Amino acid sequence: MAAEPTTPDVVEYEREPVPAHAQKGPRSFWGMYAGEHTAGTEFMIGPLFIAWGVGAKDLLLGLLVGNLVAVLFWRFLTAEIATGLRETLYFKLEKICGRSLVSIYNVANGILFCFLAGAMVTVSATAVGVPFPGLEMPSFGDLLPSSFAFAAVCIVVGAVMTAVAIRGYGVVARVGALAAPWMFLIFVACGVVTLKRLGSADIMALMEPAPGTDRAIGFWGVAFFSAFCNAAMHIGMSDLSVLRYARKPSSGWAAAAGMYLGHYVAWVCAALLLVYWTRARGADPASGVPAGIMVYDAVGWAGTICVIIAGWTTANPTIYRAGLAFQGALPRVSRAHATLLAGAVCTVAGVFPAFAMQLIDFVGIYGTILAPVGAVIVVDYFLAKRWGVQTDPAVARGTRFNTDVLIAWLLPVGIGLWLHFGQGVQAHFLPLPCWIACGLIYAFLTKRHASSATNVPTAATNL
Repeated sequence: MAAEPTTPDVVEYEREPVPAHAQKGPRSFWGMYAGEHTAGTEFMIGPLFIAWGVGAKDLLLGLLVGNLVAVLFWRFLTAEIATGLRETLYFKLEKICGRSLVSIYNVANGILFCFLAGAMVTVSATAVGVPFPGLEMPSFGDLLPSSFAFAAVCIVVGAVMTAVAIRGYGVVARVGALAAPWMFLIFVACGVVTLKRLGSADIMALMEPAPGTDRAIGFWGVAFFSAFCNAAMHIGMSDLSVLRYARKPSSGWAAAAGMYLGHYVAWVCAALLLVYWTRARGADPASGVPAGIMVYDAVGWAGTICVIIAGWTTANPTIYRAGLAFQGALPRVSRAHATLLAGAVCTVAGVFPAFAMQLIDFVGIYGTILAPVGAVIVVDYFLAKRWGVQTDPAVARGTRFNTDVLIAWLLPVGIGLWLHFGQGVQAHFLPLPCWIACGLIYAFLTKRHASSATNVPTAATNL
């Protein structure tokens, strides 16, 4: 296959189906998913589980079940639709929601993806600061920049990440494929070194929290978090934008590389780092230790480089997605300039450690907001023709604002956010019920709208 162009004006088929000559084999996706999900944020999420007091059995079994659920969604839902449509999420939604409504969604989508990428900037910056002992690093409780120097490091890291994302999906996929095997080995090395230092290979005993620890998360919490921390990408259909390049739906199995290498092995190895610092060095698990410092202490400079690059491999496709979202809202802006805008927002977000240090809560919130709209695409793709309902209703009706979608989206999301902020329900439990509710409401409203429209000609004839 000829090499893809790597200039900023590379064709990305933002408003047309991906043609056969641009489609990619499974190897591109296995590398991308492994690189994206064996990444900088894994160094944060693993220790955060320890800070939340999770039991060892709950963690290991919860990750096993939850990651399997996520992979099945990617394979049998996202990949099936992506290879059937070969369109970006944003272009498909425009045909369902209408131009004006989808612009609102695209802005929300782009901003939340930028915040997620910003967390990766923060994590990478903790590694860049390792050679500078005087550079104050943020802890789990920090919401604002810990120092001016740390903010400056975040800006440099964000600029490099943006430069890669601007060059298009082909470069993003290659960076992930090249970096993933080495990064995974570093994670494993961290786990092996930590077990040796602790003098035991009994992970179950080592990871069990001390008596009296407040267990803020259990088996079901771990299972739901691991299944839906990427809800916006699988059931939310954001990964239509990358899987539309796949030749076959079976490329959706590539998500398993990210889930079980990154969201299982890497999370456990990263968690062991904080277990060691808690047991051997007296660190407070609630405050945590910056990822860069823990990894450097375990495996030296190779670990420091890994933290930096791991942040890049996750942020690159996330910034790419955010750029497509902003371009969907601003169609006259080129993809390269939209990605530059996304990178700027991401970099600013990275300066504030709140997104990285509250990552377990944040990914649940952003999944609750974004994922439900994916159910609208599922209804349109799988059910509309069976029910005799027009697909792409905004195009069919000539409307720029499909109120059926707005009601179906905002009603469950509003209730979900109220449950989280008002009633204390953990955010990772909310994406799935909100997604189901959105699909049911949209199906009901669309069917009713279609029935009403069927009666219009008769009524008009009798006038």
